[in-house]
Amino acid sequence: MNNGTIQALQFTDLKKEIASYALSELGKEEIISLMPSTNKKQIDAWLREVTEGKKILEISSSVPIHGLHGISYTLKSLHKGVACRPDQLISLYEFLVCIEKLKRFMRDKEFVAPTITSYVHSIFGLEHVADEIVRCIRNGRVDDYASKELLKIRKQLSTLEERIKSRIEQFVKSNKNSKYLQESIVSIRNGRFVIPVKKEYKNNIKGAVLDISASGSTVYMEPEEISLIQDSINMLKVQEDVEEEKILFALTGLVEEHEQEIKIAVDMMVSYDLIFAKAKYSMATGGIAPQINEHHLIRLKGARHPLLGKKAVPLDVVIGEDFDALVITGPNTGGKTVTIKTVGLLTMMAQCGMHIPVDVGSEIAIFKKILVDIGDGQSLEQSLSTFSSRIKNIIEILAESTPQTLVLLDELGSGTDPAEGMGLATSILEELYNKGTTMLATTHYSEIKEFANVREGFTNGSMEFDVKTLQPTYRLIVGKGGDSQAFAIALRLGMHPKLIERAHEITYKENKDYTTATSKSLQELNKQLAMNKKYIHKQKHAVQEKFNHEIVFKIGDNVKIPSINEFGIVYKPADDRGNVEVFVKGEKQLFNHKRLSLYIKAEELYTDDYDMDIIFESKENRKLRNQMKKGHVEGEVIEKKED
Repeated sequence: MNNGTIQALQFTDLKKEIASYALSELGKEEIISLMPSTNKKQIDAWLREVTEGKKILEISSSVPIHGLHGISYTLKSLHKGVACRPDQLISLYEFLVCIEKLKRFMRDKEFVAPTITSYVHSIFGLEHVADEIVRCIRNGRVDDYASKELLKIRKQLSTLEERIKSRIEQFVKSNKNSKYLQESIVSIRNGRFVIPVKKEYKNNIKGAVLDISASGSTVYMEPEEISLIQDSINMLKVQEDVEEEKILFALTGLVEEHEQEIKIAVDMMVSYDLIFAKAKYSMATGGIAPQINEHHLIRLKGARHPLLGKKAVPLDVVIGEDFDALVITGPNTGGKTVTIKTVGLLTMMAQCGMHIPVDVGSEIAIFKKILVDIGDGQSLEQSLSTFSSRIKNIIEILAESTPQTLVLLDELGSGTDPAEGMGLATSILEELYNKGTTMLATTHYSEIKEFANVREGFTNGSMEFDVKTLQPTYRLIVGKGGDSQAFAIALRLGMHPKLIERAHEITYKENKDYTTATSKSLQELNKQLAMNKKYIHKQKHAVQEKFNHEIVFKIGDNVKIPSINEFGIVYKPADDRGNVEVFVKGEKQLFNHKRLSLYIKAEELYTDDYDMDIIFESKENRKLRNQMKKGHVEGEVIEKKED
């Protein structure tokens, strides 16, 4: 999946939300790095893990997953010739203790989660490592009893430190020395005991000056009798440091010896954190494991956009059964974009092994690519217009599309001249369908709605709109094209019906009474066209032979020509040899009636008084013919080609 798809579908935002349920930083990082798989067995296994994780959480919500803090840093510092510090070893000890708790926890849950509880069997016994760490490290430092030598050194240190404290206290309290002191206190300079002596009496005290006050009136001296003891203490401290380092290196060597087993335990703990984070998210959103297929069937029942929570309106749609391309029309802010985003995001979630917020019976198909064009994608840095940027994106989509691709297109063809935009949109949809993609597209163009009504493999959908409340319901209705609702809304808000009737005449080239009429008749017409198209799609193979032999083609019939994979309009009925003249792509061609199949009857497409010359004659000829009806036009001749 490319970055454009991830950004457009807000997949990273979703992963961050799931990551908030993880207990460790490593678990959060693992979730953020998730990408969809195309391996069905892998996806099914991931989904089963989450299902089992939910069963465990229903028994006990407190899963012992912790102790991972700082583990990565500790493992990275191994084999560098440097000993682990006490705090690192304590963190490792806490992790190993947690592993043992997790193993005991999982053993009690084998009957409800046989798969994920078996993962703990891959962990090697590391109790001796934990025991050695806790024997040597206590209270954040190397313990006295970590070695006999260290115990001996620290006992000597303790004895000398008590002696030096006693000696210096005696020195300060002595009447002989009190007159030389600035005050009767003991302080430490550079780790050595000193007393404050008046500057003028410094020569009366045997010892070394280690510091002078800011005013210069006081000098801090270490008495000579104290100095000898302090030197002995410093020597012992050096020996203590050497012995502590020796113990830390020994513990580090033990950890390095079992590095691989520790890494396996860390990976397992992170995997559990990932599984239970997914499971918690599934429980919070009412998710389930969908059925997974590899034959491009998407069946969503009660699907909700995962980032909208309770605000999401349930979506019901099936793609890949009766049709592979869904064109959604309807007013702005009606939920068209949310609908196609929901399909794309739920597909990505399922392919990452996440439960999705749908009802039982839902299915998700595996796609190798999900390609989207949502939003204007305008780039100020490259000085690209909105339209140019989107066309560039669509060119890339066309180049990458295969039968294993899900394509999501929002407001296809917008941002340019409506007529040209509609033409581009139609040709793009046709090309994507010919490439075998599964696609959902939203549009405002009524011509594309009509195209989807008659084109095999396509169907219309619309977002429901409540004209009474002037509010969208955000419900998707499949099999019915949506209206813009502009006239209905304007009428509802009080615009004079005559203005709306004139607007309707300009738009649709027909008269309509808006005094009493609503858009209901248009909706019923779209519904009927969709039903006819769906019926033909389902029954085409069963009645093909009957059409070939029993149907008498009439002028204006829409027919399919399988030999060239095109559609045409009957120009002349069959002659005595059974040959029918068909208008195909601007040209008249002969085909035997047995090589044609009826797609839509003329009476379903045109009214009785419809002028067929609009289809068969050029605009110039029709204009000239109307002029000739009014009188002779000098120098002009209309030739009608006879075959």
